[in-house]
Amino acid sequence: MSMRNINIEIPCRVKFVLERLGYAGYEAYVVGGCVRDALVGRRANDWDITTSALPDDVISIFEKINFKVIETGIKHGTVTVVIENEYFEVTTYRTDGDYSDFRHPDTVAFTRNLKDDLARRDFTINSMAYNEQNGLIDYFGGELDIKNKIIRCVGNPFKRFNEDALRMLRCIRFSCQLDFDIDKDALLAISKLEVNIKRVSVERIRDELNRILISENPDKGLIFLAHFKLLEKFIPELKNTYDFNQHNKHHDKDIFMHTIMVVKNVPKNLNLRWAALLHDIGKPYCFTLDSDGVGHFYKHELVSFKLAEKILTRLKFDNKTVDIICKLILNHMISTNLNDKSVKKLIVRLGKENIYDLLKLIEADRKALSTKYINFDDVLILKSKVDDLINKKDPMSVKDLSINGDDLIEIGYKEGVNIGIILNDLLEMVLENPDINTREQLLKIVLNRK
Repeated sequence: MSMRNINIEIPCRVKFVLERLGYAGYEAYVVGGCVRDALVGRRANDWDITTSALPDDVISIFEKINFKVIETGIKHGTVTVVIENEYFEVTTYRTDGDYSDFRHPDTVAFTRNLKDDLARRDFTINSMAYNEQNGLIDYFGGELDIKNKIIRCVGNPFKRFNEDALRMLRCIRFSCQLDFDIDKDALLAISKLEVNIKRVSVERIRDELNRILISENPDKGLIFLAHFKLLEKFIPELKNTYDFNQHNKHHDKDIFMHTIMVVKNVPKNLNLRWAALLHDIGKPYCFTLDSDGVGHFYKHELVSFKLAEKILTRLKFDNKTVDIICKLILNHMISTNLNDKSVKKLIVRLGKENIYDLLKLIEADRKALSTKYINFDDVLILKSKVDDLINKKDPMSVKDLSINGDDLIEIGYKEGVNIGIILNDLLEMVLENPDINTREQLLKIVLNRK
């Protein structure tokens, strides 16, 4: 065991919880991810606390001093102490029984031994504990693994991944987030147990995929996921892109490697990263080879749009997110040579909040072409047009018109579908000529149509 006097700056409320448990005669430490993040120089967001106190003892200690305690997961030893609207999870030292559902232990047994508790955790870098009295407690070499930049399981990786199959994705995710290598025994276990990922809920898989995609090294994660046949378990449609020769001088990479480069090239924005991952997923279904042996993928953006909608819905993303990502995919092949009216329509179609993401996606797509064909000057020109039109605050939707449905009803039109048709016709005119967007002129146009 390593015990070392290092200094980790613990937030005052977390320190208060540790001290109260200590005053009552119990051991208490911060544990897991917060200790790891402190050692690698990252900001810790969640401060988990482990203690020798039983859940009932923890509840009694804090309720006696008038703090609210929630029985969050008392069956597994976890309660939540609430201090001025901040929530702090406190979990009793425990050992776990079998994991028949590949996620939760069937039984847990509380223990007074910190080592037993740390031994049940997934990776050495997550199995360290710390408090100010005893310093860093490291039974399994987590600090050395951080120094050597390696992800290694606590104990037998086959056992760890059989307990919770999601740990295979977590292993890859930590490798991407920290830019660490993965221990060869862990890699071997993943290669043998990859089929077990099917036992994990789609929501948990989605959340780990999200973390991989917005890491600093999403390309590394996607290559791992594909190599170990994990990616095809939850996005089987992507398998068709592996090693797919595009037979086109503009592309020196297969579809999958092109896709990975686009993902890497877009900013760390979840919607953008998903749009990049799925933007060409329809290409294998659209492939044609002309008489000169040149490959084409006509209308692949439409097929990709439809597949992406299906995939994102299957992964249980919310409707708004699905809509935004699919719009980015559908429009990633638009002509960049647009007049002002067409640019306005594009802004309306995407929304001002998403139009710049589309431009970033298009630019990233260009950067992933063969080097001699990389050019996005036209994208920069389109961005300049978008900037100008947004800054001018020209009307771009029906709600920006100087009249509305009530005005049309007031001059004699009946409520119904016809109102919407007229307003959309007026919008077309206003997009062409913003100067006519006054109440007087629009009403005059409508009256002349009657």
